Amino acid sequence: MIAIIVPSEDNPFFKTEADAAAAHAVALGYRVRVNSHDDDAYQQDNLIDAAIASNAAAIILDNAGTDASISAVRRATKAGIPVFLIDREIAVSGLAKAQIVSDNDQGARLVAGEFARILGGKGNYAELLGRESDTNAQIRTKGFHAVLDAHPGLHLVESQSANWSAEEAFQKTETILQAHADLDGIIAGNDTMAVGAAAAVRSAGRTKIKIVGFDGSPDALSAIKEGRIEATVLQPAVYISNLAVDEADRYLHTGSTGQPERQSIPCVLVTRTNVDDFHNFEKIR
Repeated sequence: MIAIIVPSEDNPFFKTEADAAAAHAVALGYRVRVNSHDDDAYQQDNLIDAAIASNAAAIILDNAGTDASISAVRRATKAGIPVFLIDREIAVSGLAKAQIVSDNDQGARLVAGEFARILGGKGNYAELLGRESDTNAQIRTKGFHAVLDAHPGLHLVESQSANWSAEEAFQKTETILQAHADLDGIIAGNDTMAVGAAAAVRSAGRTKIKIVGFDGSPDALSAIKEGRIEATVLQPAVYISNLAVDEADRYLHTGSTGQPERQSIPCVLVTRTNVDDFHNFEKIR
């Protein structure tokens, strides 16, 4: 049995991870158990303990925090259960058999470059950040600003955390729009927040505001086709999940993944010109 643990199956990105990993593991002849920790380290600890008690062959984990998850991964490893991390790394090496993540810095720089191009290198913009405790949120905002701060004509007028949530992004964007009548763009740390921001912009009749996101979610792809969002970067969730299962299978059969522990997978820019090439967090053509 392979235990697959993700933050939440309500989020389309995490659900895609879980579904892809489960389907691929079953195809390779494993039983699977899928659970969610809801970004709660205590709940994650309980799920890891349950996997240990069930004598899981391996654990595929999108963890609940770079520091908060170290002890859980260490506990599973000491129990002889190899752990394969996807999407989020932990702060130490040598515990997990693999840490396979999207290159969040590369993706952030890619979409920020497109955002700057769309705005013509000038104007006022706001940023919606993800959950502040999430390492990926921190990496993405640093990547954004590595590009945007190099454009003296671009001015950050507001920066707010919307905790990866569309509802919070809608509310925060409403407040931002009221405070800034001259806003030209919004860059969001994930697509869920970008979609929430787009809804607020449309509700306010401020549709000239340009919005970009991060993830490559189905909702964002639809919004790009409809002109509500300009661009996103796709994290290849299906590829990463399948790769983790393949490496788990290889490790269980040979004692080695054949790959370095830390593996960074590049993101892909998605705009109106190529949006039809992608579906459900993977490139289809």
